[in-house]
Amino acid sequence: MTSGERSATRRRRERMVELLGAGDISVHDLAAEFDVSLSTVRRDLATLAALGRITRTYGGAVDHRAAERSWHDKEHEQRGEKDAIARAAAALVRSGDVVLLDAGTTVARLAHELRDRGDLTVVTNGLSTLVELADAEVEVVVLGGRLRRPNESLLGTRTEQALRRLTPDIAFLGVDGLDPGRGINCPDPEQAALKETMAGCARAAWVLADHSKLGGGGGFPYWAPMPAGTGLISGGGERELAAFTDAGWSVHPSAVSPADGAGGAPLHTS
Repeated sequence: MTSGERSATRRRRERMVELLGAGDISVHDLAAEFDVSLSTVRRDLATLAALGRITRTYGGAVDHRAAERSWHDKEHEQRGEKDAIARAAAALVRSGDVVLLDAGTTVARLAHELRDRGDLTVVTNGLSTLVELADAEVEVVVLGGRLRRPNESLLGTRTEQALRRLTPDIAFLGVDGLDPGRGINCPDPEQAALKETMAGCARAAWVLADHSKLGGGGGFPYWAPMPAGTGLISGGGERELAAFTDAGWSVHPSAVSPADGAGGAPLHTS
């Protein structure tokens, strides 16, 4: 390849990142945009993904920076459904339990439900949970680690080490995407490892997921497999939840589903 060809390839790839930053786009659309073959586009996308510039999705790609939205962006979406999920989860917590709370907007709603339970100890790596419990009755233990943005969680080697010294009675995990066979879809390998450790160290583990998170991933490259018998609390429909039951999950529907008007916001996958 000549220097001119290499320069053209770099410019094309930079322009691809710009286009992907504006939203999802298919491989065929990119091929038409740049008047190149599908195989050329796929090579470009593979290179950009390897460099961490984008995240591959089925049939296309998204800008890696735009693929994961912040906690604040997601806080008010599916609010009624998340509140119903949180109430259902809180009903599973017994007096004297040590409760492990992951990061995430739905888990933060559960923290809100538990704030007056002075008979509990909450262990968490989520900043949103800490905000909810800062002036509450609950005893709170904070897992140390590195602050990860944009989901406002603590993770890393110190977090994993602290978890290995714990056996929580019950753990509640948040998700960006959930597949009945593969588990929790994650944008970061450390995050995936941490969620797997959380589920494995607790006597009982429950995933909290509104209906928009079910049946697939958030377009991210990493997965956290869940132990057999992991629980799912969700407002998803019967067909969606049946897929998880068939895969061996313990499914607990929340009291409110999108059909009841709780899921008023458009569907999303991250």
